[in-house]
This record gives sequence, C-alpha cells and structure tokens, in this order.
Amino acid sequence: MMYSMMSGQFKLFQGDRMRLPIMLLGLVLALPGPLSARAPATEAPPLAVPGLLEEHLAPEFWIQARPAPDQVILTPEQIEQQNARMVAEDESIFDLHALPARLEGTQVRAWIEGLASMPSRELFDAEGQPVEASRLARIQDNVAIGAVPASQDTRFGMVVRRADLRAFPTALRVFHSPDNSDIDRFQESTLFPGDPVVITHESADGEWYFVVSDRYAAWIEKQYVAQGERDRILARASAEPFLVVTGATASTVYTPENPRVSNVQLEMGVRVPVLADWPATRAINGQIPAAHWVIELPVRGDDGALSFEPALLPRSADVADDYLPLTEANIIRQAFKFLGERYGWGHSYNARDCSGFLSEIFRSFNVLIPRNTSRQSISPALDRLGFDENDSWDDRVAALAEARPGDMIYFPGHVMMMLGHVDGEPFVIHDTSGMSWLPDPEGELVRLRLNGVVVTPVLPMMSNRTTPTVNRITSIQRLRP
Repeated sequence: MMYSMMSGQFKLFQGDRMRLPIMLLGLVLALPGPLSARAPATEAPPLAVPGLLEEHLAPEFWIQARPAPDQVILTPEQIEQQNARMVAEDESIFDLHALPARLEGTQVRAWIEGLASMPSRELFDAEGQPVEASRLARIQDNVAIGAVPASQDTRFGMVVRRADLRAFPTALRVFHSPDNSDIDRFQESTLFPGDPVVITHESADGEWYFVVSDRYAAWIEKQYVAQGERDRILARASAEPFLVVTGATASTVYTPENPRVSNVQLEMGVRVPVLADWPATRAINGQIPAAHWVIELPVRGDDGALSFEPALLPRSADVADDYLPLTEANIIRQAFKFLGERYGWGHSYNARDCSGFLSEIFRSFNVLIPRNTSRQSISPALDRLGFDENDSWDDRVAALAEARPGDMIYFPGHVMMMLGHVDGEPFVIHDTSGMSWLPDPEGELVRLRLNGVVVTPVLPMMSNRTTPTVNRITSIQRLRP
C-alpha cells in the first residue's frame, strides 16, 4: 500500500490495483505545492506529519467528534472486577498480597535469571566507547546469584522517589551502537513514590536490591527503597482520604528543612494519602498549609527503615480526590497531557515509553494493565481482538474503522492509542521514536524522527518501502463491560 498525489487528490495503491482512498484531508500540508483549501496561506507552516492539522492537537477536537464522550465505560466496581481478573489471569502481574511468608531460593533465582542475560554482542557507553568485557563481567559478578539463600523471610519495602528499574545492578547506560544513546539496553522500567515492593536479594556491593513490584521484577538502587512492615505497606494502597495525580506529573514544594519530602515528583495515577485533620495553623517545614494539601509520603531513614512524613502539595497541582471516571473524554484528555513529552525508553529521561504512556493514563482511572507491550498485547484479562497472517489489510483497516478512543493497537514492539477518525481516516496518539511514510510510490521512504508523544494517522505509516504498518498489527486490546 502506498500513497500518491494525483490531480490534486490522494490515491491508494494496494498490489496492482488502484482504489480511491479514505481521504487524507490535509496531507498536502506535509508536501510542497499548493495548500489545501482547508489551510489558508496565512496559517502557520505545515506540520511534518502527513494529514496532521493544528486542530488535531487539541483534545476537544476528538472529544466533540464522539457521540457520547462522557458515557462511563466501566464503573468503579467493574474496574475492581477487571483488576481482580488481571491479577488472576495475567502471569506478568504479581500479587504481593499472595506471596508466602518465606521465599524459596529457587523462586528468587528464577526471577533474577529470568529478567535478563548479559548481551553477547558489543555494547557502547554513553560516550560511544566500547564497554570492556571485564567491566561487564564485574557487573555480572555484582548480581551475586550464588549468595541467594535456600529460603528467606519475605521482606517488604516501599519506593520513596521515582527510581529506575534495571536489568543488572548498575547505573551504566549501554547501547547497541556508538551513535545511538537513546535506548539503554540495561533500562527496564521505573517505580514511583509509594509503590510497594518485595525485597528478594542484594547485590554484592550492597548498593542494589532485586525487588518484585506488582508489574515488574528488577534491580533498583537501595537508596530509593525503605523497608517496613508488610501490613502497613500493603494497607497504604487503600488509605483514605487520598488524592490521585491527574496531571502528567505533580511535585511537592521545595523545602530546605526536609530534603526527603522536597520536590518529590509524583506521576500520573499515583495515589497519596491526605492528612485531612492537619491543623490549619500548624506549619510544615516553614510553611502554613494555607495554599496546599497536606499529604503523607514514605521516607527512608539512615538505617533504611520506612517511616512516613507530612509534605505539602500545592493546590495548583493537577490532582483529584478520587480516580477519574473512565470515559472516552477523560481518556483523551489524560493522553493529551503528555503531548510533546520526549520519548524515554523504559521511562528514561524522566519520561515514558509507548507502553508506560498507556500504563500511566489508565492508572489515573485505577485500571491495572501490564507494563510492557509484549504482555499488554496478549493479556487474557482484556477484550482482545487478535490478528495473524491470514488477516488481510482490509480486515485490519475494517477493525480500525470500528475502534474507539482508548483502544490499544499493538505492533511488534510498539503500541498506539486510538483517538478517533477524520473523514474515516483513523488517528492515534502514541509515544514513539518516529514514523516512516512514502509520499511518492516511486520515491524514497521518508523517516520522521518524532521522539515523543505525538498524534498521527495510521494508514500512511510504512514499516519499510513495501510493507504498510497496518499489516503488522498483532492485536487491538479494549476495555469493555
């Protein structure tokens, strides 16, 4: 399938036959030549993405196009049932409540060895220099797999700051080529303040824990985890009253008096207890909470123990006193709060990747989904529409025509979120490194280095010069009653 401009219109080619396309209104804005009738010459320079107009960059454009954007998709009770099904049916989800009082060494070693093996190919550091084999060997030795005991008491902890999850106990960033420092092959994911974990192992240098969270098992720096009592840690998830971060991020106020609760970044969907009975005239770190919420944050003592302290969250923060209603309008608004953010593989760059982007959006509705695309795309707990080699381009386009805002569209290694349709043309919002398209069937493939959260049409995308990206759709996952 290719797009070509002929006689002022765009025609769609598939194989040896030519068909009139679903019109890509505005595609000419991405090409030299006369402007579309919808784009007067006085408008801003054309956008690079084919078919994308300025009006598409506002959430209300997509919300207003829906017949019932405020209709609730799942009630809070249905979401609880959905989450319970996710825990019960999806093997990538860990139920921390169900872990035994003692962990067997065989299980701990399986978690550690199942996460990652040291790559055999050459790796490069952030300066583009080859990483010596001896250095990689020292990192492997730091895993100290032989020190895992035959069994151990199950220890619980809580994350106190946003912290990276790593494939190995090292902060060394490594890459497959010397000229690409975006995808760190040791970066796995990130945990946020208040996330509960089970601590299963410690690195040889004493600087790292191997932890199990609800959606990931990996290495985290010890300085970001405080150990505490199981029941207190697990009960915090249901503490009331509470606030949910509904902005892309929110941060506590800066306070030199207590660095442990100063400028703590909270991500979309993070839930924090509110100290509603805090006296109005009682100062916290030099400030009376006249323009703040008083929230409770976990902190790590010098001995590594968990405690909780009050912190101030400005009233200007984008938060709510409950999870948002799961509606198409709210899904779209939440997604657009990340628009333009830099792409961050495994949540690097203090940002998100494609699957993390979706995870945070749904977390603001209290909806639990797996962390990675490989698991999200096949999760049995969602309403899955799968595709294989027997499904044609027409089959996949027909499915996209029926897709609704919030539907998750999966390809090998990537996921997009459905926004809506413009004259029948499906558009998505996604966190992506880029896209390719073919302006001229006789010309060269054009690669757009987007590197962030963007809005794009789906049909023009090409995986290579002859393969439409649509043909690589593996599944569409949906939330349905």
